[in-house]
Amino acid sequence: MKNVYKLLPLAAAISCGSAYADNYAMEARGDAMGGVGVVSANFLTAPFYNPALTAIYRRNDELGMITPSFGLSYTDTGNFVDDLEKAEKQIKAGDYTGAQATLDQLKGDQLNVEMGGVVAFAIPNRFVAANAFGKLYTESFATTNIKTDGANETENALGSSVRAVSVGVAEAGLTLAKYQTFMGQHISFGITPKLQRVYTYVYEANLINYDLKDLRDNSKGETMFNMDAGFLWFYGPFRAGISATNLISRDIQTQSIKSIDGTNVSYAYEMSPQYTVGAGIVADYFTLSVDYDLKEQERYIGFDDNTQMLRVGAELDLLRQLKLRAGWKKNLAYDDTEGTYTAGIGLSPLNLFQMDIGASYTNENSMGGYVNFLTSY
Repeated sequence: MKNVYKLLPLAAAISCGSAYADNYAMEARGDAMGGVGVVSANFLTAPFYNPALTAIYRRNDELGMITPSFGLSYTDTGNFVDDLEKAEKQIKAGDYTGAQATLDQLKGDQLNVEMGGVVAFAIPNRFVAANAFGKLYTESFATTNIKTDGANETENALGSSVRAVSVGVAEAGLTLAKYQTFMGQHISFGITPKLQRVYTYVYEANLINYDLKDLRDNSKGETMFNMDAGFLWFYGPFRAGISATNLISRDIQTQSIKSIDGTNVSYAYEMSPQYTVGAGIVADYFTLSVDYDLKEQERYIGFDDNTQMLRVGAELDLLRQLKLRAGWKKNLAYDDTEGTYTAGIGLSPLNLFQMDIGASYTNENSMGGYVNFLTSY
């Protein structure tokens, strides 16, 4: 847990004015429930999970705000942070044999840091429900490029490097949704036109001169239009739905930089549509939901950052004053990934406002924390 403090400079380095391009958002209620939301989100958080839910609200809801939601999570797939610091000290001390052993342990390890936040302002109504929102998110990956073809351990250690990439999006949009009955069935559908400012970052340095805060120096930004859409069917407490995000595909190339071995380093980021189906029970005082991504997303080509998520979450509402939440999620893109457990609470003192707190835990090297503040009238 102490290593999280070493990761904060990396997250802060690229957090200003950027966010991750997928539909994922740091939203404490959903994060506490394993990241589910296709059928279980509410009219305030609908733009981040399923636009169709913007039209589903209680009769006494006239408007609502998220002001704001934010969170931070990190994953160290091995002992990346500690081993990197150890190798740096060994090289500076001239212990190249020890550095080589440490670098061997670093092979395949990767650090992932995520930080972001959202705001939203919703006006539910029976004509066309609306939700205006903004989202910021950053996701950064760092790994090592270990030199193995040198003449000796000294050359290998001095020729090894740290490589890092990051992607971010500043996103603003307007979700519009409509509820109606069709052939006796209750349905809603919604769309979200949005503007995205997509940033990419790339960085490399040797093991004695690296500073992940410099990741921000090699940046490239593009502004683009995109679209989300969603559909929901429900009968009493039973719900099923599908959400489609980033329907307009983009292939984004990072800035090209010079590697320490003299070659040019550049990465391609693939933004493609994602389709997520969900089903569950959403009752007055209990929610149980499952979400599943229909396809695997590659994202940064050349980094092990593919995702295809399975999510499960539940919520127990105690008299509208206290909500208890728990969940589980797993990345199905890799066979050896661990499941992540999540939990959280929602506090609504006298129904004047609501504060949601969530946390996630995969192992001692992978944790997260989330909080948001909501009001509705």
